[in-house]
Amino acid sequence: MATGKFLALALASAALVAAGPAFAGDADEGKKLFKKHLCFACHKLKPGKNGVGPTLAGVWGQEAANADGFKYTKALSESGIVWNEETMDEWVQNPKAMVKGTKMILAKPVKNAEDRADLISYLEEATSE
Repeated sequence: MATGKFLALALASAALVAAGPAFAGDADEGKKLFKKHLCFACHKLKPGKNGVGPTLAGVWGQEAANADGFKYTKALSESGIVWNEETMDEWVQNPKAMVKGTKMILAKPVKNAEDRADLISYLEEATSE
């Protein structure tokens, strides 16, 4: 009986490892999506370059609402969100559902899970440089 449980656990673990990270997307495709979904219209990727929205430079692993020189809503400032794959995945689908009172709007929400994974991979790569 114990051997059967061990074997089942081992097979399940192997399947998870083989599947890889849930957000392992294609950063090159994500770069195209950053343009397609019009993210670039409001957000810059260079440090200190705010647009209509705050710069995304250095955002990964940081608490929301921390870009210097950008005025955030109280709702986002007090949200306690830390930007990572999971929070960004939720955000690019519907920021107003995630943080009631945010002013953030999406010209083109990212509904497709594969597109979100690609976009997130690009953002993680591009904003960590």
